[in-house]
Amino acid sequence: MMLAFPGAGLIPLAVLGPAALALAVHGCSARGGLWLGLVSGLAFFVPLLSWSGIYVGALPWLALAVFEALHLAVLGAATALTSRLRWWPLWAAALWVADEALRGRFILGGFPWGRLGFSQTDGPLLALAAYGGVPLVSFAVALLGTLLAAAVLALYRALRSQGPVRRAALRPLAGALAGLVAVPLVGALAWLPLPGASLTEGGPTSTVAVIQGNVPRAGLDFNAQRRAVLDNHVQRTLELAEAVQAGDQPQPDVVLWPENSSDIDPYLNDDAARGIERAARAIDAPILVGAVVQGPGRFISNTAIVWDPEDGPGETYVKRHPVPLGEYVPARSFFRFFSTQVDRVTDQHAGDEAGLLEIGGTRIGDLICFEVVYDGLVSDIAGAGMLVVQTNNATFGYTAESEQQLAMSRLRAVEHGRSVAIAATSGISAIVAPDGTVVRSSELFTPDVFVEEIAQRDSRSLAGRVGAGPEWLLTALGLAAVAVAVRRRRNSGVRPGAS
Repeated sequence: MMLAFPGAGLIPLAVLGPAALALAVHGCSARGGLWLGLVSGLAFFVPLLSWSGIYVGALPWLALAVFEALHLAVLGAATALTSRLRWWPLWAAALWVADEALRGRFILGGFPWGRLGFSQTDGPLLALAAYGGVPLVSFAVALLGTLLAAAVLALYRALRSQGPVRRAALRPLAGALAGLVAVPLVGALAWLPLPGASLTEGGPTSTVAVIQGNVPRAGLDFNAQRRAVLDNHVQRTLELAEAVQAGDQPQPDVVLWPENSSDIDPYLNDDAARGIERAARAIDAPILVGAVVQGPGRFISNTAIVWDPEDGPGETYVKRHPVPLGEYVPARSFFRFFSTQVDRVTDQHAGDEAGLLEIGGTRIGDLICFEVVYDGLVSDIAGAGMLVVQTNNATFGYTAESEQQLAMSRLRAVEHGRSVAIAATSGISAIVAPDGTVVRSSELFTPDVFVEEIAQRDSRSLAGRVGAGPEWLLTALGLAAVAVAVRRRRNSGVRPGAS
C-alpha cells in the first residue's frame, strides 16, 4: 500500500493493503484484529511519513507514525468484528472511509495524510473524485481490496471442498470477481460526462505566473537567510518582467509567490516592502506574497498578501490550520520533555476566514501548504475560478513529501473541476489541469518560472455540491455494520474480544 503513493508510485498496489488486512483479520477476535491492524499501520506509516523526521530526528517521525497507526489498529478490530457478516467486503470498505474520517479530524484537527484516495493520481478510479470526493475514491480502493480478499477466501474454500459444497463455494467467488471488474469499470465510465479538462476551457482565462525562487539550502535553517529567499523571488520576478518586455513571455494578470517567500514582515520592514513593490511594479501585476507577519500578540501569522503594483498590500488570507508541533506547540512543556526542537517553533495564529481572494480580476481559492489535505478547507474555497496552493517544502529535503503533496492537489483538481496552481519555495511547483494532469512542474531546489493561461471556471462538480455527504454516509454504513456485529455476538453469548 505504501508503494502505491508517490515515491515508488506503483498505483495498483494500493488495493493490496485493504486486501491483506481483510484476509489477516477475517474470522479473528476484535483483540486479534486490533493487533493485526496496528502491525499493518506501522508497516504503512513508518516508511510513508519518513520525510517528517528528515531534519528533526527519529522521535517526532516515529511518534507521528505510531499515532497514525493506532487508527488502523481500530480499523483492524472493526473489520474483524464485521468479517462474519453477509456482504462483509462492503462493510470493511466503508470502515476504511470511517477510519480516514476519524484520522482527519481528531486529535488536534487530525492528520489525514496517506488516505487511500490520494494514491490514485492515475487510472480508472480517479474520476470518482468528481462525484464523491477523496472519500469515494478511498472507498473504491478499499472495496477492490476487500473483494480481492473475498475472492481468495472463496477460491481457497472451493479448492478444499467437493461436489455441491464446491459449487456453493464458487458462487461467492463469482460475485467477488464480478465486483473486481465492476468497480474500475464504473470509474472508467465516470469520466464520460465530465466537462472538458483543458486549462483554457470552462470560462474566461487569466494569465497566471508561478515563481519558484528557491532557498539557499534545505533543512530547518532554510529561513536563516530570510532576505536571500525574498531576494530570490524578487529576482525571478524581475527576470520574468524582462522576458515580458522582450516578448518572450506573455504579460501575466496574476503572479503567485509561495509560502515563506517573505519571512520578513513587509508591514514592519520597509526594505522588504520595497523589494516586493519593486517586483510588482516591474511585472505590472499584483503578486500573491506568502509572508510571515508578526502578531497578533506573541503569535505570528502565516499570511498570503495580495500586493498591488499601485496600491501596495491589500486583501489577505491567514492560514486556518497551522500544523501542530510544526507551526504551533500545544502543551509546550510536555512536548519539550521529548524533544527540545519544539522551542524552535514560534506559535502561529490560526485565521478564521476562507482563502477567497480577488487578485488581478481573478477570483482564487488559496490554501497554504498542508491545508490541501483537509476536505473542509478545500470545499470552502472551491467555488473560486481556480485553486492555489502556496507551500514551502524546504524542511523536507529531497524526500517524497513534495510529490505526495502534489498528488493531493491532483485529486483536488478532479474533485472540484478546477485547475490548481502550486507555488513552492523550493519545489515542487506545478500547474494541474482539472483532469488531474500535471501540465507544468519544477524540480526540487531549482529556481523556475511558469506562465500559463488558466480558465476561471464557475461550474460545480457533484462532489463540490454534496460536500461531505458521501463520507458521512459511508461512515454510517460501516459503523452500523459494527453495531450489528456487536449485537449478534452479545446475543450469541460471545464477548466482542473473545476468539
